[in-house]
Amino acid sequence: MRAVFSLAVVIILVLIAQVGAGSAGMRYLLGVIIPYIAMAVFLIGMVYRVIKWARSPVPFRIPVTCGQEKSLPWIKSSKLDNPHTTLGVIGRMALEILCFRSLFRNTKTELRKGPTLTYGSSKYLWLGALVFHWSFLIIFIRHFKYFTEPIPSFVLLAQNLDGFFQVGLPIVYITDILILVALTYLLFRRLLDAKLRYISLAGDYIPLFLIGGIAVTGVLMRYFTKTDIVAVKQLAIGLVTFSPVGADVLGQISSIFFIHIFLVSVLFIYFPFSKLVHLGGVFLSPTRNLANNNRMERHVNPWDYPVKVHTYEEWEDEFRDVMKAAGLPLDKE
Repeated sequence: MRAVFSLAVVIILVLIAQVGAGSAGMRYLLGVIIPYIAMAVFLIGMVYRVIKWARSPVPFRIPVTCGQEKSLPWIKSSKLDNPHTTLGVIGRMALEILCFRSLFRNTKTELRKGPTLTYGSSKYLWLGALVFHWSFLIIFIRHFKYFTEPIPSFVLLAQNLDGFFQVGLPIVYITDILILVALTYLLFRRLLDAKLRYISLAGDYIPLFLIGGIAVTGVLMRYFTKTDIVAVKQLAIGLVTFSPVGADVLGQISSIFFIHIFLVSVLFIYFPFSKLVHLGGVFLSPTRNLANNNRMERHVNPWDYPVKVHTYEEWEDEFRDVMKAAGLPLDKE
């Protein structure tokens, strides 16, 4: 039911955009006003979340590690799994962010006949997540060509590498296929695994359906339907330069584009309030970004303050008569 509800929400969003694309006034709302609102909500929301995380006190080193800590010189330490220097932390964070190293070592448990509890590899999840995130990143970089003039060299490089095989015309980008395959795997993994389906919430399904809708409408625009790319670029450059285009340019763009940009705007609005915000949180996680040098340095809580304590001796003096009458042992007679 959670998956059905999430799918219904995305379908309703698509229908709203489809109906709105039929009038000039709604096209301006979908193509100009809502994207501005979405970007404002995204920036304000992300800044708020980052500031809130940054202000959280972390007086002690609390990294999560799985390797040998730095101690005696003759004991070999794990410089990436349990780093004690800033350089080691940078290497650990780079492997985590770029390669999902901790997910690569993830295992799954299953209760089989017997009953027998078995442990196995979970590499498919790592591969699906890696393909999805890298495909999303490359597609995001490719879209900079609509917002810049001239187009930066790194955008052209990403576009050329993505379309390296040059299958047909227009050129088929590898990431367009990979992101749909990865999204399908991640969705059916939640639907077919009973344990995972039981703990999945609507907040786990909505991003999959929403990003899937964005990917499908983008693929349809590029390979199956026609839209005026020149008008789309005029709209995009007008948005980033705060000089929005008029109804004449918006009228040249096909309706599926407005569905696409509306879903993108909804994703940007939803982003700071969802699990997708781990995009920023991964950099501010104290369990990842701290060096484990607790055996090398003494860390004192900077927020520590004198606390009036009630010692056992004072407590025994206070209740001595009652304890003696009850036959309880006393340190002092």
